[in-house]
Amino acid sequence: MKQNVLGALCLSLAASIWGGMYVVSKYVLDYIPPFTLMWLRYMIAFVVLFAIVKMVQLKNKPQASIRKKDWLLIGWIGFIGYFVSISFQFIGTKLSDAHTGSLITAATPAFIALFAKLVLQEKLTVRKMIALFLATVGVVIVIGLDTHVGSYFWGSVILVGAAITWALLSVYVKVASQRFSTLVITTYAILFGLLFTTPVMIWELQRNEVYYNDIYIILGVVYVGIVSTAGAFFLWNKGMDLMEAGIGSLFFFFQPLVGSFLGWLLLNETLDVNFFIGGMLIVAGVVIVAIRKKPSLQKVKRKNESQLIT
Repeated sequence: MKQNVLGALCLSLAASIWGGMYVVSKYVLDYIPPFTLMWLRYMIAFVVLFAIVKMVQLKNKPQASIRKKDWLLIGWIGFIGYFVSISFQFIGTKLSDAHTGSLITAATPAFIALFAKLVLQEKLTVRKMIALFLATVGVVIVIGLDTHVGSYFWGSVILVGAAITWALLSVYVKVASQRFSTLVITTYAILFGLLFTTPVMIWELQRNEVYYNDIYIILGVVYVGIVSTAGAFFLWNKGMDLMEAGIGSLFFFFQPLVGSFLGWLLLNETLDVNFFIGGMLIVAGVVIVAIRKKPSLQKVKRKNESQLIT
């Protein structure tokens, strides 16, 4: 029970931080091109997390050594999640619009539940399916249906790819966590994301100017690097480690909910009744899977008796 509560807290915080990142990144991206910002956030996040890894290793016993096949798994996580998925989000949104991007990437929990069944052999229960349906409907209501998915065909296709690749990251983080700590996985996966992003960043800088003569731009980049990347990536990976992937995926829906709320609070964007109706459906979906009935004493007794017999 404590593990589920901690996992739910980590996932809620991660999704909420990403929802809030919309406000900061909207300002910073007016001065720094997207892949350059992506490279900067990974560089800052890696430096911070690597320093923490070394401090932890000094205080504790040495952890399991990283073998060649482990590097391949961590590299795969960094490539598919921190490079391909984030890049697809940028490109897909540019070829469509932010509204369409929010709607399509809301399909991520459905893909996580699917890959959790295929890769981790997690059961896709009726409870999970009902919760997923309620939360998805809630996101659609919050974001609205006034999108132009058909008008942005290639952008929509790429955004679906972003949802699929982030789902793969979430599942394979759980695979890697069987051998390594969440801190180690997050740190070195971000390093791979940084390496894969570097060539694209160099290409982008040859075609765009970067403005950094404003203290708010610098503070925004630092915030995105430390809080939204190092902190939120670690919290998401930790939460997925502590909970079933199919259940943990539902907390992803807090991202558009928090983003919409902060847009209203800080950017004077409007909130209508759909926000509150959709928000209640999202919370209801999460509650359905997060709260489980305690097994009766009779069931526990039967289980113990069967274990003794075997």
